Amino acid sequence: MAATRARRRYPAWGDTWTPIPGPPRFPVAWLLVPAIIVIGGSAVFTMLAFVLSIVLSMAIPALVLFAAAGLIVRRRAPGTAPVARRPAEPPWPQARARFDALRQQYVAYECDPMEVLRLPALADVSVTSTGRFVEAFAEAQALETDARPPRRHAEAFIAAVERAERAWLAARDAAERIRLSGLSPSERSGVERAIKLLTTARDTDSDAERLTAYAMARNELARLERAGVIHMPRTAQAVLDAAGRGQLPA
Repeated sequence: MAATRARRRYPAWGDTWTPIPGPPRFPVAWLLVPAIIVIGGSAVFTMLAFVLSIVLSMAIPALVLFAAAGLIVRRRAPGTAPVARRPAEPPWPQARARFDALRQQYVAYECDPMEVLRLPALADVSVTSTGRFVEAFAEAQALETDARPPRRHAEAFIAAVERAERAWLAARDAAERIRLSGLSPSERSGVERAIKLLTTARDTDSDAERLTAYAMARNELARLERAGVIHMPRTAQAVLDAAGRGQLPA
């Protein structure tokens, strides 16, 4: 049996050999292929990344310089520079209207003898606030023009009008506070007498009484003005003269 088994396991010379199938053999070298691909691909990728970083490091500054140069050329090129916004014109018409309103207030005061007697400090340039207003008003009046002036002139006029307006308010406030407080009792009595005569001349229906009251008021005011108690503007004096001749004041 042993010999038979041996012959069957090892056939004699000349017999056909039938190999006994065993486990399949896998080439170990094939395992190196993926590793080589991975390692090689990683190296190639690393090399490409390195080369790309060098290219970008050189290209980006060049692009920045090129863009900056393009902006400079565009700004310097004729007709392509941005147009600067022109500053707004100064509000000269509004300032002129405000100055007209201020002038009307000032003229209305100087043409009203009753108002002058009520606020005598506003007609006295020796009072500090009144003197400042008269100077500011004269400055604005000197800068006033019928047509729009150049920009600098317009700005100077606007500033002068603002100063005149502030000075007028300050002068009126001071005159309201002062009123007749700076006068002696006899001087205050003379002013009050003149106010009473002018009130009678304004309210009476008799022409004769009106003319008599105006005449007496003019004499009293002339006396007070000679004494330096009041300073009657020429426009107010003209109104009294016209009323004393039988002409009603405007």
